[in-house]
Amino acid sequence: MNSQQPLWQLVLFRMRGFLREPAALFWVFVFPLLTALALGIAFRNRPLPELAVAVVDGPDAAQLAPSLESVEGLTAKRMSEPEARDALRRGRISLVLIPGSPPELITDPTQADGRTARLMVLDTLERLKGREDRVAVRNQQVTAPGSRYIDFLIPGLLGFALMSSSLWGIGWALVEMRTGKLLKRLSATPMKRSHFLLSFMLGRNLLAVAEILFFVIFARLFFDVRMFGSVLSLMILGLWGSTSFGGLALLICSRAGTTQTASGLMNLVTMPMTMLSGVFFSASNFPDWSQPLIQFLPLTALNDALRAIMLDGASLLALWPQVLILGVWGLIPFLIAVRYFKWM
Repeated sequence: MNSQQPLWQLVLFRMRGFLREPAALFWVFVFPLLTALALGIAFRNRPLPELAVAVVDGPDAAQLAPSLESVEGLTAKRMSEPEARDALRRGRISLVLIPGSPPELITDPTQADGRTARLMVLDTLERLKGREDRVAVRNQQVTAPGSRYIDFLIPGLLGFALMSSSLWGIGWALVEMRTGKLLKRLSATPMKRSHFLLSFMLGRNLLAVAEILFFVIFARLFFDVRMFGSVLSLMILGLWGSTSFGGLALLICSRAGTTQTASGLMNLVTMPMTMLSGVFFSASNFPDWSQPLIQFLPLTALNDALRAIMLDGASLLALWPQVLILGVWGLIPFLIAVRYFKWM
């Protein structure tokens, strides 16, 4: 028991230092929630927007424009051909219809709405020619829980918050202690150096408990984001992810001599993962050849596992590949940091 007291005292030392920094509390708790609130409002569930179609002025335009305007999901405007092509180029409309025999449909293949607009306009033109539906169908619209963008976003933001708070909370504090010569003084005490570094990771995990619970409660109250899996599994995974990024933070700042160097190194690590690891959009959007590398990134593993628990109700046992990846990124950097940590 006595052998553990120095480690516990070091953890308390880290916690007291953190609580004395109001700015740190803001960046760990408030900033991620403000980000979630802003993005949740911006991308809240709304009816699909109507697709704008331009009907080029001509003999049949007076008949076609009202017919297209009456179709649910379409809006039609009469324009000259140069105006219509310019509007399509600028993305203000999804399709240009040039009346004639046969009529001409112009779309931009890089605009996703163009394909939908083409099908809807073509269906309208065929109905005007007398086509009748031969198959009667029943249309049922269902929005399944967990399918909204905010449901996808919240686990990603939680993973991003755990990464940021671990890397910056640990790395920045260590470099400031090094530049202030405090590390040199502490290295002369009887403490084990591994205990000192481990205390940073344990202290960060204590804060991560509050961070995860605060995030989950916030998402439920403000956006009705449901938890389909176990809260305990989510908590264990979040702490494991925080531990992984804690080991990475120790390695990044093990030799950094100035805050400028540390800031550059941490940005070098965090920025690529923020873009690649599925925080704001799915990592599957990137090319297939890059997927093995992206899937091995710790933030990708954490985000995928958090979403699997929150949205699919997955168990920790089923997420062993992600757990293993996080373990590799946490253990190996920690061992290297203990060996090559610069105390002066």
